[in-house]
Amino acid sequence: MAPQREWLEKDYYKVLGVPKTASDKEIARAYRKLAKQYHPDANPGAEEKFKEVSAAYDVVGDQAKRREYDELRTLSESGFAGNPFAGAGGAGPGGPGFTNFRVDDLGDLLGNIFGRGGRRGRGSPGAPGPAAGPQTGQDIEAELHLAFVDAVAGVTTTVNVVSDVACATCGGSGAAPGTAPSVCTTCSGRGVVNDNQGMFSFSHPCAACGGTGMKIEQPCPACKGRGTERRARQVKVRVPAGVVDGQRIRVKGRGGAGRHGAAPGDLYVVVHITPHHVFAQKGRDLTVRVPITFAEAALGATVSVPTLSGHPVSVKVPAGTRSGRVFRVPGQGVPAPGRSGDLLVTFDVDVPSKLSADARRAVEALARASADEGEKLREKLGATSA
Repeated sequence: MAPQREWLEKDYYKVLGVPKTASDKEIARAYRKLAKQYHPDANPGAEEKFKEVSAAYDVVGDQAKRREYDELRTLSESGFAGNPFAGAGGAGPGGPGFTNFRVDDLGDLLGNIFGRGGRRGRGSPGAPGPAAGPQTGQDIEAELHLAFVDAVAGVTTTVNVVSDVACATCGGSGAAPGTAPSVCTTCSGRGVVNDNQGMFSFSHPCAACGGTGMKIEQPCPACKGRGTERRARQVKVRVPAGVVDGQRIRVKGRGGAGRHGAAPGDLYVVVHITPHHVFAQKGRDLTVRVPITFAEAALGATVSVPTLSGHPVSVKVPAGTRSGRVFRVPGQGVPAPGRSGDLLVTFDVDVPSKLSADARRAVEALARASADEGEKLREKLGATSA
């Protein structure tokens, strides 16, 4: 991806409230916090701020884009952007070929320097210059709240989004019904024109067609020639089994509509999972804590353990089991192709706060039978009585 003019104008780290040295996790955490704060569904009127935060994360949240962004900002701060060939043969801002150098041209210049090529136009393959007309649709974000059971099993559901979609009146062409766009005669459909500056030639969007390569004589009355309109819609989302809280699911091509034939953006669904009152998730495994009595732990027992499927399983507790010991029940965790996760059962020995008369007599009898056991256990600590 070639650098964009906005990259020079906006400090995306400042937008997200993180330092330039922030890690990927710190950037993601800051973005999730701000996206939740400014999401239009939760905060009507904050749509522009939400777009700004999303645009910032789209760049610095992507390692490749962030690397290019940092390079461009570093060059700009060092004065390179205003004088791209300073020190090269003495040519400066007032030198030959640099009189009319524009920030818009910097993307192509840097592309050649770093071997990334110019921005793609609508003309012949390899045509240099920024094609400003066709614009890829905006990436959008939606939040999805799931029950723990659905998150573990996986589910196909829908989310509500508000975004640009192809205009229903003109079908996305931007032209009034019954008419069609025509090829721009100024740029011959390329969308860019060349501007010769001495020994260098720069390309810039065609002013006659706005960089689209096409001219609309009669704009669509509904969308005013944009080809898109803003509308609420529902998008189907397939949530994979074992999704974790805070995970972002990408739905390719279901974001905002592109303009003038460009591809649509993507939809990112942030999953929020309601905790379960019995089970928890640990990777592909599920965990559950099951209380047992002292007698069951000391003498051994077979205990019925709940599963997320609703069908209890029997687990053998060996005699002498200590509180906190974990047993593994294969195949009762998160379902997966080939092999599902396991259920990790932690047995907690329950100490009753109150005893019945019969239970008290039994415990007192046990205490008399093991009168010296406590002292022996504490000998290692040096806490025995004198």
